Amino acid sequence: MSFFTQNPNALAAVAGGGAFLVVVLVWSALMDKDPLTARMKNVASYRSQLRNEEQKKKMTRRISLQRSARLKNLVQKLKLEQGRKLDELRIQLSQAGYRSRDAIFKYLLAKLFMPVVFLFGSFLIIFVFHLVTFKPMINLVCVLGSAVFGLMLPDLYIKNQGQQRITVLRKSMPDALDLLVICAEAGLSLDAALDRVSREMGPTCPELSEEIGLTGVELGFFPDRAKALQNLAERVPLPGVLALSNTLIQTEKYGTPLAQALRVLSGEMREDRIMAAEAKAAKLPATLTVPMILFILPPLFVILIGPAILKVMATGGKF
Repeated sequence: MSFFTQNPNALAAVAGGGAFLVVVLVWSALMDKDPLTARMKNVASYRSQLRNEEQKKKMTRRISLQRSARLKNLVQKLKLEQGRKLDELRIQLSQAGYRSRDAIFKYLLAKLFMPVVFLFGSFLIIFVFHLVTFKPMINLVCVLGSAVFGLMLPDLYIKNQGQQRITVLRKSMPDALDLLVICAEAGLSLDAALDRVSREMGPTCPELSEEIGLTGVELGFFPDRAKALQNLAERVPLPGVLALSNTLIQTEKYGTPLAQALRVLSGEMREDRIMAAEAKAAKLPATLTVPMILFILPPLFVILIGPAILKVMATGGKF
């Protein structure tokens, strides 16, 4: 208070500011607010945002179609698709997880250009920059070998990707089958059960979720529902998936209870997993024989015989 008594101007300024704030609050409280304007602005901004996103999607789709058309024309002009069945190639690429529109054409172009790239690169390394020097015949063999490796590289890559994907699917398939049994026992239809299992398996195994979701879409799209289940067995070449596909086809064809058929199949898959684990356990002693001979027995001999050898050496070899 002593500050305000000594400075009456400051007190007047505080009082004036407080009065102005009160007037502003009363004015804002008495004003009639029209929420419709703000809502219409939000709707208009959201509409423009959706329109921009749709235009971006159309542009991306148009660019993808143009790129696919160019790749297809180039492959047809070079006649790369001859000499190999496209259906088998498409199945092989889908097993590796590549099922886009232009996956086949990209693969064929890679088969065409990778040998040229490796041949040119090895020629520069050996004959131009001289980073690696061998005999002339060995240099020529290295250049030709790099071209052959470039030709085989797309096949090796696709095969490796397919094996890794099959390993992931094999580990997650029993869990998906258990979820499918639970959904069937809850009274869901096959389409609804596959859709639910696809959503539940998404966080843990996106690959299997994608395959099951694609099967659910094909079941609602294809007139022959067995074709969709056969496609699942082609995309995932596992014995369990083949058995599941045949079981679902028989269920669709003869009208047998879905939950009972899946329960029997789940029990068979559990027995197969137990038998596979027992087979691995039975192979373990034979597998560990060579590592024991190479890495365990020599240190053991050193520990057991080493002190005796040291004592003999200390006594000068006399007993």
